[in-house]
Amino acid sequence: MLGRAALITCTSAAGIALLLSLKPHHSPVAAPPPAPPPAPPTPGGGAAQGKPAHGVFRGQSIETEYGPVQVEITVSQGHLTAVRTLRLPSENSKDRKLAANAVPKLTREALATGNARIHTVSGATYTSEGYTASLQSALDKAHV
Repeated sequence: MLGRAALITCTSAAGIALLLSLKPHHSPVAAPPPAPPPAPPTPGGGAAQGKPAHGVFRGQSIETEYGPVQVEITVSQGHLTAVRTLRLPSENSKDRKLAANAVPKLTREALATGNARIHTVSGATYTSEGYTASLQSALDKAHV
């Protein structure tokens, strides 16, 4: 009887070892379909009829955990030339201090890159994310 139990245990262990050693079969991953071409700009805003964007564009007001963030951009000849904050978290002195530290850094980087792909400022993550989202919405309006 003891021999039979040892045989069953060894057989079970060998079966489990074989199952664990099998590698799953992976089918090749298909390449994603190509992105559609960008939509043509709409007349009256941004780059209409092939002309570079020019003007002032207001981004969406983005609600963050500490309050709203909203920016307004100036675009000249299709290039981002200025970013002005319209709304920032300001409920208390800590919010105001964090925003006062983060906004100049975010603005410098946005102007240097000309887009919203900018780094988050440490210690002001929510404000940075709100700033970036509002900036992107303004750039979208400008078709930059």
